[in-house]
Amino acid sequence: MFSDPQKNIEQFGLGKGNYVADFGTGSGFYAFAAAEIIGVSGKVYAVDVQKDLLARIKSEAINVRHLNNIEIIWADLEHVGGTKLRENSMDAVIVANTFFQLENKDNACREVKRILKPNGRVLFVDWSSSFGGIGPQPEHVFSENQAKDLFNKHGLVIDRLISAGAQHYGIIFRK
Repeated sequence: MFSDPQKNIEQFGLGKGNYVADFGTGSGFYAFAAAEIIGVSGKVYAVDVQKDLLARIKSEAINVRHLNNIEIIWADLEHVGGTKLRENSMDAVIVANTFFQLENKDNACREVKRILKPNGRVLFVDWSSSFGGIGPQPEHVFSENQAKDLFNKHGLVIDRLISAGAQHYGIIFRK
């Protein structure tokens, strides 16, 4: 079974009023799940480089799901400051199925850390392997150990692991 954003968000433990950035939001499944949990007093920033996806997310949030707590941000995650979010402003960052696509993973990790509040958390989910046409090509897989090493190198520590589905791994990091 594929990774279930709703179950992963529930394991993450967001709270009412949280401010959350969803890096590489894609179709917005994590952003929608987070927005429902954090309520009207919180905010989800859906961040992606693909403008067409962001437009669809905004439309679906308002017209279909009636969620007014999602903002879209067009940004390149591989540049520190690229999200234009304030330093130390987010309670949580979600990074799901994104790092395997990035060339400059160090800068993306720096941007995660930059916007997180002290003691803020990261939900990191990615493909555990290549599954013959499903998920990334073998040379693009970003392994669980690579994720742990990169985030630790940038001062984020492992809080705990989550069950993220048969083809994925999940790690919660803390600033």
